[in-house]
Amino acid sequence: MANEETKKQKLGFTIIKNDPTDGHKGFGIGSLSLENVSPVFIDIQEKHAFIDIGAMHAKSDVERGIKFTTDKADSEGGKPYWLVWVTIDFKEEGPYFAGVTACEMVVNREKRRGYKILADHVNKMDKSMKRKIIVEHMDDVSKQVLAEFLQSHNLEMWGNSDEQLRNDLAVN
Repeated sequence: MANEETKKQKLGFTIIKNDPTDGHKGFGIGSLSLENVSPVFIDIQEKHAFIDIGAMHAKSDVERGIKFTTDKADSEGGKPYWLVWVTIDFKEEGPYFAGVTACEMVVNREKRRGYKILADHVNKMDKSMKRKIIVEHMDDVSKQVLAEFLQSHNLEMWGNSDEQLRNDLAVN
């Protein structure tokens, strides 16, 4: 456990790179890029947020070795997580958190079973890429963990973000 705590976070948010269509007029013009989306996990029990880029292809450390079903009973007694898709964009003031959407997930390591609805995860990633904020269904503690994580990542980006994000993650 102490080893996990001393491990430094190696991955940061992915930032939009140069325009992929810059200088070429052929295939791929107008196609969506996932370069500006980062998966942030919230360990609800530990009150801890972390990035695991492997979640882009359902190969995160949390998901590895787990058979997922859409039946919550299969993963009963497991550890609850939020997988939050965070999309970064740029505006005149600078970079900001443009899309933030949360998906539910439960992982029972002992049973090697988990609960998630893949269609929900895909749809929420899409909505994040379309600059939507969907976090109102999260519990208050997790909202606070996410807000603190985003602020500690980059306070300027937090300040540049839409007021809806700050309001939706505010805990009374």
